[in-house]
Amino acid sequence: MSLDADATPKRRPTRAEAKARTRQLLLDAAARTYARKGFAGASVEEIAEAAGFSIGAVYSNFGSKERLFVELLRERASEHVSRATRIVADAQAGVDDPAPALGRLLAHVADDDPDFAPLQAEFWLYAVRNPQLMETLAEQLRGPRAEMESLMSTALEHIGARESVSAEAVATITMALFQGLVRQRRIDPAGVPDDLLGQAMQWLFTGIAASTGTADTATTDETAAADDTAATDDTAAPSGTAVTDDTAPAEPPEEKR
Repeated sequence: MSLDADATPKRRPTRAEAKARTRQLLLDAAARTYARKGFAGASVEEIAEAAGFSIGAVYSNFGSKERLFVELLRERASEHVSRATRIVADAQAGVDDPAPALGRLLAHVADDDPDFAPLQAEFWLYAVRNPQLMETLAEQLRGPRAEMESLMSTALEHIGARESVSAEAVATITMALFQGLVRQRRIDPAGVPDDLLGQAMQWLFTGIAASTGTADTATTDETAAADDTAATDDTAAPSGTAVTDDTAPAEPPEEKR
């Protein structure tokens, strides 16, 4: 029997698998094309040709060049958040220190993917002038932000932060901090060393923990003050009992007639 007859026939990809592969090839081609020519300079025709598809494939999968770029940003942001999640999970398991690991993540994004930050800034300027597109961008980035919020919620619980400390707000601060440091490292690499992001995150959570401790102390002091007041009130005369004013002058005795 021939080897060909023994060979297992390859399974044809499903329609969903084929569509997912096409989308990914288009995203990869878009990343290369945008990196080379910028968002404004790249055309749908160039992206489609680089991916080996027709222009129709771009429009059928993404609808427009803008939405293709937004999806590319969402994919990159999700990758970064997923890596940060693994870093924190490893730290909680005692495998690695999160501070230097987060610093390496920052260095990777800033140095190994140098086109991402400029493209992000270019598209932000474009979206600011197109409010409808800005809403599309915000909607697409809600997924990575929700992942970051879940990560920050776990971290806040770990340090015993108050319930009033919003994981959503801390996630927003963290993402803005990361993006800002990536851009600053592109401008002045020496000014943003590898460990700066890790240090910044330590400072952030140290401040949150300190504010939580201060709030707890204040609450304890208020409770103690209330207890002291209650103890003082206990020495007062019961309700309904006349209180004698020792400082009032005594009435002179009635004279006998």
